[in-house]
Amino acid sequence: TIGDGCMVKKSKLHNCMVGLRSLINEGCDLQDALIMGADYYEKEQECSLLPGCTPIGIGAGTVIRKAIIDKNARIGMDCVIDNKDNIADLNAEDKGYIIRDG
Repeated sequence: TIGDGCMVKKSKLHNCMVGLRSLINEGCDLQDALIMGADYYEKEQECSLLPGCTPIGIGAGTVIRKAIIDKNARIGMDCVIDNKDNIADLNAEDKGYIIRDG
């Protein structure tokens, strides 16, 4: 399911729900994922004014498996989000992620 106002550019999505105003750039591979979307469309100028800014959305070449991506998330290019070790619970909030079973 893909929500209103989304931009999906030449990517593979399998068993995914994509929320409002989501941006998924080219070459992404998403499977069993819930992408919450964004509260607003970010203008290029807004992000370009901040050094090292990653735009709201999912960067090109990113792989996401069995994950929930919170709204207004900024995921860079060529990232991999995949719980290959099948960890049930892990609080790594200081590193930017949390794994919860269920």
